[in-house]
Amino acid sequence: MFKKKNENVMTILKRSSGLKYKMIIHSFVVGLLAGGIIVGYRLLGEVLLKSFKKAYIFAENGPIYIVGIFLLLAIMAYFVAYCVRQEPNISGSGIPQVEGAITKRISTNWKKVLFYKFFGGIVALAAGLSVGREGPSIQMGASVGEGVSKFTNKLDYEHKYLMTSGASAGLAAAFNAPLAGVMFALEEVHKNFSPIVLLSAMVSAVTADVITKSILGINPALMFKHLNIMPIKYYWSLIILGIVLGICGYIFNHGVIFSKHLYKKMPIRLEHKILIPFMFSGLVGLTFPVLLGGGHDIIVNMQVLHLTIFMTFAFLVIKYIFTFVAFGSGVPGGIFLPLLGIGALAGNLVGLVCIKLGVPQDYLVNFAVLAMAGHFAATVKAPITGIILIFEMTGTFEHLLPLSIVVFVALIVSDLLNVEPVYDMLLEDILKGNHTGYEGQPDKKTLIEFSVQMTSQIEGNMVKDIEWPDDCLLVSIKRASKEIIPRGNTHILEGDMITVMVNQTESARMIDYFTAITSHI
Repeated sequence: MFKKKNENVMTILKRSSGLKYKMIIHSFVVGLLAGGIIVGYRLLGEVLLKSFKKAYIFAENGPIYIVGIFLLLAIMAYFVAYCVRQEPNISGSGIPQVEGAITKRISTNWKKVLFYKFFGGIVALAAGLSVGREGPSIQMGASVGEGVSKFTNKLDYEHKYLMTSGASAGLAAAFNAPLAGVMFALEEVHKNFSPIVLLSAMVSAVTADVITKSILGINPALMFKHLNIMPIKYYWSLIILGIVLGICGYIFNHGVIFSKHLYKKMPIRLEHKILIPFMFSGLVGLTFPVLLGGGHDIIVNMQVLHLTIFMTFAFLVIKYIFTFVAFGSGVPGGIFLPLLGIGALAGNLVGLVCIKLGVPQDYLVNFAVLAMAGHFAATVKAPITGIILIFEMTGTFEHLLPLSIVVFVALIVSDLLNVEPVYDMLLEDILKGNHTGYEGQPDKKTLIEFSVQMTSQIEGNMVKDIEWPDDCLLVSIKRASKEIIPRGNTHILEGDMITVMVNQTESARMIDYFTAITSHI
């Protein structure tokens, strides 16, 4: 037994040599596969949604056509419910499940997730539900990374790197945004700025973006024309916008969780729960078809709709309800794009009010664009990703200052309201359910990495003075480009990347412990 365990430890240490170059190759493969799958997902979803929207035009010909639309929606709802029953982990966005799998708190079947998320998600998109493609794209990308890891017989810690790479590729392909894909993978999914994670995420994201743009073109996902640079004398309006978005973040996050809990209390079958948002989608399609889908149409058409204050507020309320009804039911779809759509509507509403107060009409669209990043920061708590995402999705890089003001005001307001990151809230909600927990193998080891932050518990202390858990081994300390062999009198400094070896069965507990002692106090 001792020899077997020792061999496992030596295998991990040997394979850590040259890991960076191995990750580059395998991340490239992940980017190719994930990019191709997500492009197919986008194309099918967009084509089917456009076809379904045409069906609403025929509804004007008589009640029989309306009945036909709702009958088709019911069939689609039962198909999606079947997919969710086959693989419960495809329910909802998918991003919390990816975070749970990377932190060893959820165990998933990558083949089933990839298959059922693809087809279940496409049907949800085709029906025009208020869900986005980005969450499923990230989860499918992570599943591709997991699959590549399984086929190449990667060790447990390498497995996490490839899942993170796949998640990065998924967002890059979903939004034509490789930099945002990398930043989101680091800031939200992996929550770690390890050089290896950064490099592998960049390779997969850029590769997936090349595949996407080769097939779909190089235009940004959201195209805004006539976006004027706002003079500083009108920046008071951006403070108001940030405050409103912070409040909107509170409403959104708590509304999503409330809707999930409300559905759980309903004494009806899963099929009937998922039927509700499909029927709601039919009502929206017959009355306000521009609100169908995640929010792409309302965002890109904001400039030509010329909405009044009343209509903007009405659309905002409907979009809130539509999103809560759809996401709470457990359909496979993301909240990434809906929260951007809600942000754009909230921004347009604030802009219309500010125009009444003296801001020129020429800057109305600025409010919608800036509000998307602000609302993203207030809900997801990933401000850098929000800023980069809007840059890449809109194709404009001239609004960094106003964008930063809105983002950080919204972030501060949401912090004052005690708003937790939405994906963390959703993950905790999932862990309370019946999903399969990660177990690992009792005779296997794995490596986990943590970045030491300023004012953390261990910063400035010597190794011998730190209370290390019994079931772990401090393997190395990376400081800039140097790798230090840890000794008792070695000081742990801010910015150090510490690598610890633990039993696989202890991964989740150790991740929680080391996250606590290496983070800001």
